[in-house]
Amino acid sequence: MAALPHPAIHASHSGVWIATPDGETRVAGRGEAIRLAADTPVLLLNAPLVGQRLGHPELSGLDLLELFAFLRPARFMVPTPKGLARAVDLSPPETDADVAPFLREAAASLLAMAETDWPEREGAWHAVQSLMRLRWPWAPALVQRIAQPERAERWLFSKLPEWSEQPPRPAPRTVTLDEGAVASRLAQLTGSAAERRQGQRDYAAAAAHAFAPRDRRDAPNLVLAEAGTGIGKTLGYLAPASLWAESAEGAVWVSTYTKALQRQLGHEGERLFPDPATRKRRIVTRKGRENYLCLLNLEDALQGGFAGRAAILAQLVARWAAYSADGDMVGGDLPGWLPTLFRRNGSTALTDRRGECIYAGCPHYRKCFIERAARASADADIVIANHALVMVNAARGREATTRPTRYVFDEGHHLFEAADAMFSTALSGQEAIELRRWVTGPESGSRGRRRGLAARLSDVASYDEEGGRAISAAVDAARALPSDGWLQRLNEGQPFGPIEALLAAVRGLTYARSEKEGDAGYGLETELAEPDAALVDAAGPAGEALDALLRPLVTLGRRLEAVLADAPDWMDAPARARIEGAIASLGWRTDTVGAWLALIARIGGPADPAFVDWLAVDRIEGREFDVGLHRHWLDPAKPFAETVLKPAHGALVTSATLRAGGDWDVAEARAGAVHLPLTPARFEAPSPFDYGNQAEVLIVTDVKRGDMPGLANAYARLIVAAGGGTLGLFTAVRRLRAVHARIADRLAREGLPLNAQHVDPIDTGTLVDIFRDDPRASLLGTDALRDGVDVPGDSLRLVVMEGVPWPKPTVLHAARRLADGGKAYDDRIVRARLAQAFGRLIRRADDRGTFVLLSAAMPTRLLAAFPPGTPVARVTLDEAIARVRLSSGAGLRHEAPATA
Repeated sequence: MAALPHPAIHASHSGVWIATPDGETRVAGRGEAIRLAADTPVLLLNAPLVGQRLGHPELSGLDLLELFAFLRPARFMVPTPKGLARAVDLSPPETDADVAPFLREAAASLLAMAETDWPEREGAWHAVQSLMRLRWPWAPALVQRIAQPERAERWLFSKLPEWSEQPPRPAPRTVTLDEGAVASRLAQLTGSAAERRQGQRDYAAAAAHAFAPRDRRDAPNLVLAEAGTGIGKTLGYLAPASLWAESAEGAVWVSTYTKALQRQLGHEGERLFPDPATRKRRIVTRKGRENYLCLLNLEDALQGGFAGRAAILAQLVARWAAYSADGDMVGGDLPGWLPTLFRRNGSTALTDRRGECIYAGCPHYRKCFIERAARASADADIVIANHALVMVNAARGREATTRPTRYVFDEGHHLFEAADAMFSTALSGQEAIELRRWVTGPESGSRGRRRGLAARLSDVASYDEEGGRAISAAVDAARALPSDGWLQRLNEGQPFGPIEALLAAVRGLTYARSEKEGDAGYGLETELAEPDAALVDAAGPAGEALDALLRPLVTLGRRLEAVLADAPDWMDAPARARIEGAIASLGWRTDTVGAWLALIARIGGPADPAFVDWLAVDRIEGREFDVGLHRHWLDPAKPFAETVLKPAHGALVTSATLRAGGDWDVAEARAGAVHLPLTPARFEAPSPFDYGNQAEVLIVTDVKRGDMPGLANAYARLIVAAGGGTLGLFTAVRRLRAVHARIADRLAREGLPLNAQHVDPIDTGTLVDIFRDDPRASLLGTDALRDGVDVPGDSLRLVVMEGVPWPKPTVLHAARRLADGGKAYDDRIVRARLAQAFGRLIRRADDRGTFVLLSAAMPTRLLAAFPPGTPVARVTLDEAIARVRLSSGAGLRHEAPATA
């Protein structure tokens, strides 16, 4: 087959290159490249990124990432020229000028694969026929190369395996772990050739206490363990956890905060169960429903529910789903970069984000990824989850028959903020309109695949007259909630209905009292105290409207419970599961509406000292996107302790920074231990790293606060001195963007690629993959990168923070600061953030690096955030650059690769 007769375009911060079909490669201007892409199909790698760098975001063409996603679904690839070269087994381009001709070579290699019987061949012919009708740019080339199979292909819905019902798992046996057996299991996991680490052995012995039999009701065996980076926490707690699961025949839930740690735990599972089939059965990763592909939503999308580019994405997702290990669209084996290729893609509509699942009423119920994961976790030894899912299951009573008795909370320093999000309440326009859609479904001829309450429960209600009336009453009452266009009506002073009137009063009072009104870059908020007459007057009708909705929802839930209790003989297991799912979903909504009513009752009434209430107008770059009332627990560790810890028999809460920059009393308070009857066990192990020789902290004293040119210059010079390998951390997105705009081209001319969160149209996980893959690359980001990046080795040699990470002065922060030590509370938060940022730098014994803080105002009292023995010096920028250049000399020896 002849090579594609299309030119290729590569654009980086250092320039633009075009490779023509006749073999010529030349430098081009942005205007020429844009005109060429408009006139003829061009080969690209990551069209949104190329379009952004050309200043033409709507640029399109033959994107090699889309072709790779079609041909190699569920395969990992770093979306850079180097990553593509590795994926197609070609030599990577050495310079930016080599990338454009390389793209033509890579395209030819991928298309040649389509003429073979490659592993993901099944289903490709069927899919490309659909994509041809959708005018996907790659379809004509693939149609010529993919031969029609002799036999009918097993397509997605016929290819996926079915799960089967299993009997309930018995309660775990009561066992006591022998200390010698724990040490033996740890030795088995680390390997006979591994160096014996006493700190890890002590850690495993301490963690084993969480698996001892419980002596009192509501009094779990709680262990708080702070273990520095390098101790080997993961294997340290997997040793007693796996031993207990095996001996007691129960499940241990290991809960994390970041997806990176979930992936790491999955890899460590290979040590426990080397056989892949056994490992798949014994270790299961669980996430919230909103992470998994909904097959019914996908079917709707494939049958015309999506149009344009979104329809093409649905076809590529269908290709992936047929080969996916678990159907996880967020952090699973779906490439994180795939949805970002499709602007306004609607990929979230392919998951069950609105809680509209119809369970056994779905034709794909037996093949559902969500149900398969739930059943697999019921029989697993180790269930890898996240803090949010653990709290949701406990708070909403899900899977009560298989509720875990043993937990490990890794990244335990994030438990407080995870609980803060889980147990909070927000009566906002966005939340209210989602509830309306959940109840009513599509309205006024609107398109979409939403299924209302009546559609989901019509057959259930058909033999229960009272239940049918409750559904009708709920649908009628839901029409009092905000509808499409609500925010525009608020801006115009024309709210419709009692809830919109309440939100209008909230908006008016927030603007009247917020101190940040003149700063369009931030959201606005004010305390819910001394409400004005407009807000008080709006509260009554709004409460009546919500009460009118709550009553039929509660009635419906009770009717469904009655139906289940008096189930006729013909009701099979799938029908029962459907009703149980509907009961759980209704319970979630009734709890939400009940919390809204309690929040409205606060207007004009006495404050509850257990809660912090405020009004807010949420904005992004001056554009309003939500308005509402908010309620958070002053101490969210209290509901966490009540709903998660007390029912458990044992729990380990662990982290490298568990004490959050304070003492053990702080750790106990933030983990919820103060709300339990038993004092927790404590364990502490310092990091084994030699920070005195491996790291250095430099506080730069001559970069003035607010001097944006000076800040950008400092970042650029430091990155050049380090030869890349730099993680730049910011406390404000605006400053990040301003610095990136000033230095990206300058660094590119030095052969140093730069990517940035909130700038590049790439998801955060993929940005970290790109950073990890190239020792000369650098990455700018905010708090998500401060806490969730694990880049050991030469790819991370320098961490630069633009300033002291003080907490934002929000209403919620002010209340907690007042209740918990004032200035000392702020200091604990800053020390914890600094410790987390510094912790990105040294991840293994052979790491070396420098931590630079561009703030002369760094108080000496905060230096306790850094590990003991770490050298700290206050220096000028010039001296810092000299030290970074000296310590990062190894990084300068890397050959400059093509820019990402």
